[in-house]
Amino acid sequence: MDAALDRHEWGDPREPRDTRFETPERGERQARSARPERATSRPERTERPQRTERFGSERPGNDRPPSRGGRPVRESREREPKRERPPFDPDTFVPEPKVVVPKAPLPTAVEMAVVTADEAGMRVDRFLEARFEGLSFSHIQRIVRKGELRINGKRADSKDRLEEGQTVRIPPLKLDAPKVGGGVLSEAAQKTLDAIKEMILFEDADVMVLNKPAGLAVQGGSGTVRHVDGMLEVMRDAKGQKPRLVHRLDKDTAGCLLIAKTRFAATKLTGSFRERSARKIYWALVAGVPKPKQGRISTYLAKEENEEDTIMRVAQHGDEGASHAVTYYAVVETSAQKLAWVSLKPVTGRTHQLRAHMAHIDHAIIGDPKYFNKENWQLPGGIQKKLHLLARRIVVPHPRGGFIDCSAPLPPHMLQTWNLLGLEADRFDPIENAPEE
Repeated sequence: MDAALDRHEWGDPREPRDTRFETPERGERQARSARPERATSRPERTERPQRTERFGSERPGNDRPPSRGGRPVRESREREPKRERPPFDPDTFVPEPKVVVPKAPLPTAVEMAVVTADEAGMRVDRFLEARFEGLSFSHIQRIVRKGELRINGKRADSKDRLEEGQTVRIPPLKLDAPKVGGGVLSEAAQKTLDAIKEMILFEDADVMVLNKPAGLAVQGGSGTVRHVDGMLEVMRDAKGQKPRLVHRLDKDTAGCLLIAKTRFAATKLTGSFRERSARKIYWALVAGVPKPKQGRISTYLAKEENEEDTIMRVAQHGDEGASHAVTYYAVVETSAQKLAWVSLKPVTGRTHQLRAHMAHIDHAIIGDPKYFNKENWQLPGGIQKKLHLLARRIVVPHPRGGFIDCSAPLPPHMLQTWNLLGLEADRFDPIENAPEE
């Protein structure tokens, strides 16, 4: 099935940077007011009705209050001196390292639990975390993999959502031994906490946005020892609550990762992703130059598993496991017509969506070990063979009002490539004007 590519005139990349989308410094963040929409003129189009809305335009139901307070985004341009991070206040971050007492006794034998009205709609893994606080993610995944967790007699997946009245079979559970004690973090736990601090782009009482480095997994799995979800254990509080993942990034993708610090925030933020009110922008370096330079990719994607790996393939509507996936792309800058810096806006959130879509239109992302299969294609000298994909920006409603608007700098290997190719990281990004659907 061919991808559907639709030309959209979103704006000239050469025009001045649209400062409506800049992340303000801390002092400006609370004081700024909405700027008026800039008038634009667009050529007449005959193939479809004119789309006039812009990404972030002021229309009913889309008023954007200023972002809430937090650390300013660090720039990543080599020509500027490196900014020093302000010192961290350990009283703000170091949790009380007390032994976790679960809300309910851990079952020592198989237990049958009935889903209540309040628990309806929860994922199975969140259901277990809520009932048995202190239960580790790895332990939950282990009983799921072994088929020990069942819903109405059927084998459960950790992502399954529960319905009121369902019966959940829960096997005997156990808490991991406490890793800290005596009121002091262990040396290893302190190093983990320091590593988390270094990733923080934004934080308040409810939410954190981390700048996840490339190569760090978000969740554990077979053979994965170090991952973000496991690192967050050192931030578990006296009530047994720890920060929760709200969405995922591939292991080799760098950039903005949203974390909920409370159950209330997790519910609100998860709802924003489900309702598609969260906006994400990615940057990538791809082989060749896509034509047209601004377009829409619409396909169905299905998971294809073999003995060695799992990839997403382009499927037909109606194929088993096929889900509709839509991505907008825009070429920001090119290098000798051999490489292109593209900005990507996923409308849907399928596994490997951006990687599979760019490979499908024959412009695979540089350094992608799963989807880059161009024959006789030589990587330019000086460019590292790592995935050149960055979760550049996230804009999402804050659980208590307003918006979180956060951007991540280029990771080291992409910054090296940008400098080598002479790409300007502060250019106007035309994807910001892409349609919403």
